[in-house]
Amino acid sequence: MVFLQSRGNLLIFLLLTTCVIDKAQCIRIPDRISEPARDPPSQQPLKTAVFALGSFWRSESVFGCLNGVVRTTVGYAGGSKSNPEYRSLADHAESVQVEYDPRLISFKQLLEVFWSSHDSRQVFGQGPDVGSQYRSIIFTNGTEESRMAAISKEREQTKSRSSIVTTQIQQLGTFYPAEPEHQKFELKQNPFFLQLIGNLPEEELERSSLATKLNGYAAELCPPRVQKQIDAKINDIMRKGWPILREL
Repeated sequence: MVFLQSRGNLLIFLLLTTCVIDKAQCIRIPDRISEPARDPPSQQPLKTAVFALGSFWRSESVFGCLNGVVRTTVGYAGGSKSNPEYRSLADHAESVQVEYDPRLISFKQLLEVFWSSHDSRQVFGQGPDVGSQYRSIIFTNGTEESRMAAISKEREQTKSRSSIVTTQIQQLGTFYPAEPEHQKFELKQNPFFLQLIGNLPEEELERSSLATKLNGYAAELCPPRVQKQIDAKINDIMRKGWPILREL
């Protein structure tokens, strides 16, 4: 069975159609795998970076497919209110926490993705999303990250002098994880992909490196080469009729 760049509901439609025509090619999808795949142990402590660049649903997807990113979490940062909620953010911004392996990707490289993934010159918003919760912020941990963030902001400003880069640089205070329904949002819009990795319970899904990468794939925000690799992996699973995607 061959899938050409298909996604989400189209995948499900093609799957059901094929099942009707040829039962031998039906994928066997369980309610849940008994032993979910575990993240590989890291030989070096992971580092954490936090960014705000508009809606955190899309922001999480932007970083999910990067080589070296282990997991992502959406949440709230940059404000003064304790325990903010989605409907009551106060002065916090929607943010994404990125846990990464510094052997494979650097803070500087994450900054490059940050700048290329949103309009840093739009005041308090991104596209149709307008409000202070969508403002652009680089959160830093320590002097060195603050220096790197400032240099990258200056470089971004030199690209055009006709408008001002509005991105703020702030020392990270408390990062508050968002409610479960906001985690891996793009992935959750594609039930087929959730089934493909074994219908993980919410807590495991939020911590899963596989779900992190697949969340970027579901939003079609992976680099083209990675998108094609995952396409091929899913096609192979469908061809063999084996239901569990354990690694990407």
